[in-house]
Amino acid sequence: MSKDRKKFKSALHVNPGIEQPQALNPNAINRFSHQKRIHSEAEYLNGILQGNRTILGKAITLIESTLPLHQQMAQRIIEKCLPYAGNSIRIGITGVPGVGKSTFIEALGMKLTQKGHKLAVLAIDPSSKKSKGSILADKTRMEELSATTNAFIRPSPSAGTLGGVARKTRETIILCEAAGYDVVFVETVGVGQSETTVHDMVDFFLLLMLAGAGDELQGIKRGIMEMADGIVINKAEAENLPKAMIAKSQLVNALHLFPPNVSGWEIKVETCSAYTGQGILNVWDLILDYIEHTKTNGYFQRRRTEQDKKVMINMIEDELLQRFNNSKKVKDMITTIEEGLSSQKFSAYIAAEQLIDAYLGDLGGK
Repeated sequence: MSKDRKKFKSALHVNPGIEQPQALNPNAINRFSHQKRIHSEAEYLNGILQGNRTILGKAITLIESTLPLHQQMAQRIIEKCLPYAGNSIRIGITGVPGVGKSTFIEALGMKLTQKGHKLAVLAIDPSSKKSKGSILADKTRMEELSATTNAFIRPSPSAGTLGGVARKTRETIILCEAAGYDVVFVETVGVGQSETTVHDMVDFFLLLMLAGAGDELQGIKRGIMEMADGIVINKAEAENLPKAMIAKSQLVNALHLFPPNVSGWEIKVETCSAYTGQGILNVWDLILDYIEHTKTNGYFQRRRTEQDKKVMINMIEDELLQRFNNSKKVKDMITTIEEGLSSQKFSAYIAAEQLIDAYLGDLGGK
């Protein structure tokens, strides 16, 4: 081979390159592992009291878990947070679907965070009764507010039942207050029994309505209107403004026919546009007037005490029902009892009495 050919370098020659990086980022792995590890009760408590939103979210997940181990830890954390709770204004917000609850909450929430308030939004999302699934879309609907440092948005699926959500929402409020949130919004699904449930856990109950929707004075709204401490007609902008003013006048006249409120507060009606922001701060002033009024006459604390009593009664009922369903004697008898009902051997009253006697007998055998 000639010297010239020896000097020739093949095109297939591979030059030494730089060292290739690892396929997985070790920092990301470590960070992910840290997020997934189980925190101690002390870490949860310290994180909540320091206002750590990540820790707060994980603590709420513990509350929502049905695992007995998680429930036990969650209750201990809640108990330790109680001394730091109770210092917020709890506001329930309801209204029919399409009234603009999410837009309203974001508009008012942005105003409050700009004023230096810390806001927690707890949204009860409706779930499918068939699949138990829920969209949990409140964070996407409140895009600007969810990106705000002083706001915390937590949607919770109703899972077809309000009792469990009511309990979890009350406990979540305690954690949020311990984390320093001085304003708490509880948004309802806007259908049926959820209004009464939320009314029993908040200080101020706000009803959002639409003008020209044919629901200003309907009888089906009377019960909700009587629960409300304030009524706001949303979407009062552009060509809809005259309709909103007429609706406000009609509502004010109708409210005079209602019996006096036990709080001594006269229900107020406001108009606003969550889209333009017009009138939003007037709603907040209305809420502050109510809080001042009820704290002055002592109703504010009496209402919270009554709410705590209701929570206690509800907890007793839930716990008794759970223990009843888990009773061995009840489980052994239930099939026979159901067959007896189907064949009309005895009435539902007798069936219930026999099961209760079996449960009490099970207690006596322990």
